[in-house]
Amino acid sequence: VGDDYKKNWAAHFRQAASGNQQLDSSCLVFRIGREWLSLPTRMFVAVAPIAKPHRLPHRASLGLSGIVNVGGTLYPCMSLAALLGIDENEGEAATNRHTFARLLLTQWEDQAYALPVADLHGILRYATTSVQAPASTINKGLSRFLSGVISHQDMRIGLLDEALIGYQLARTLR
Repeated sequence: VGDDYKKNWAAHFRQAASGNQQLDSSCLVFRIGREWLSLPTRMFVAVAPIAKPHRLPHRASLGLSGIVNVGGTLYPCMSLAALLGIDENEGEAATNRHTFARLLLTQWEDQAYALPVADLHGILRYATTSVQAPASTINKGLSRFLSGVISHQDMRIGLLDEALIGYQLARTLR
């Protein structure tokens, strides 16, 4: 084998692997209406079956649906659809599988919340370098809460900004 051949292959193997991005973040992917959204996994405490919220008298805050009982603990039930301006009654996203509504139990700054969602995809690991800017055609209520968009299989998933969502949830309870 000649020296040029050895040098070429040595240079080839010294290069950083392309296409193998570091999967350095994780999020929980869920659907509201037709929108696939996600929040960082560190915000979530548990996933529970859907429960009908009980209305709170004299509380008419946009986003506060009431309270729900999950395992003997009361959680304020917050509607992300109302906060983000998403129509919950839009048709189902094509997933070719059975879908079940769930309650996502989250924690932000020592306050727990229950967030009803139409479908739960699961935990997704992604590379922060693969996050793209949101499209300019996304509705304005939703776009201000997005920190980016990631692609997974045939889905475009909006990454919700943890701090903005947490602040908005806390503000709704005041």
